[in-house]
Amino acid sequence: MKAILTSLFEKQTLTRQAAKQALQQIVAGRINAAQITAFITTFLMRNITLEELDGFRDALLETGTRIDLDEYDPIDLCGTGGDNKNTFNISTLSAFVVAGASIPVAKHGNYSVSSSCGSSNVLEYFGYTFSDNEVILKKQIEEAGICFLHAPLFQPGLKKVAGIRKELQVKTFFNMLGPLINPACPKKQLLGVYSMELAELYSGILKQTSGEYSIVHSLDGFDEVSLTGPYRIISRGSDKIHHPGKDGFQKVNTHSIKGGDSIKESADIFINVLRGKGTFEQNEVVLANASIAIGSYYPHLNREEAIDSAKESLLGKKALNVFNKITNN
Repeated sequence: MKAILTSLFEKQTLTRQAAKQALQQIVAGRINAAQITAFITTFLMRNITLEELDGFRDALLETGTRIDLDEYDPIDLCGTGGDNKNTFNISTLSAFVVAGASIPVAKHGNYSVSSSCGSSNVLEYFGYTFSDNEVILKKQIEEAGICFLHAPLFQPGLKKVAGIRKELQVKTFFNMLGPLINPACPKKQLLGVYSMELAELYSGILKQTSGEYSIVHSLDGFDEVSLTGPYRIISRGSDKIHHPGKDGFQKVNTHSIKGGDSIKESADIFINVLRGKGTFEQNEVVLANASIAIGSYYPHLNREEAIDSAKESLLGKKALNVFNKITNN
């Protein structure tokens, strides 16, 4: 690690292999806290490169626990967090809508990064029990159409850096990695990112894979389609800026998609949307994200058909039915 730190301090970048080896040493517990802090801090001072992010992803996929859900061909809907926008749980609600549209979902998630209540927080509140047991997770997909992969269960090595990340109190490169390290490695993904630069990096990584993906970023800084302004969607062979009001959805204001100030308040918003009691703006944003995921899974659908499928799931209470099955509510 000393040699790697020296090269980083001399403003050199890491190769993919060097980045992989460095992070493997960190999660294996072979690096002391001072060196870990120095390593993380380096990437706060400059942009991470594609090779470095690729290497970090390789390390976590190899050292983490993998799970085989290929027979279900699931999709993941996951954002980086870290946008500091404190929205309600848009991607998690969208995941239930997609599952309600009869598309299998393996949702990767964690506790809150940039809001008061992350996907794992809200699911835990409603009594969902996280598991890394393949039999249990497969049964959930078969019976409910969705399962949740709680990141800490599959990446125990990240406990080695959890305390340091918490003490730093700033966004680090680890925030960039969440959507890229789903332990099921689904071939289809909707990934939300908090910056244009990260969208470009994600595109560089995912175009090397054989899967289908849609990377979304709202130009005003949201790691999802917020409908508060223009947003970008990058997929294989396509890169477009879209505008609310011209995409089948109305523009909304930032305040209308705020999350709660506590887990309970966030959970109340969550269940109200599923029960058909959400506001117009909340429904619009969930439907926008869910319809993009549906269109990514079924490329033969046109935009209107994907939107109709999302509406039928949410407004027809199919998404609520999935939620009830998975949480036993």
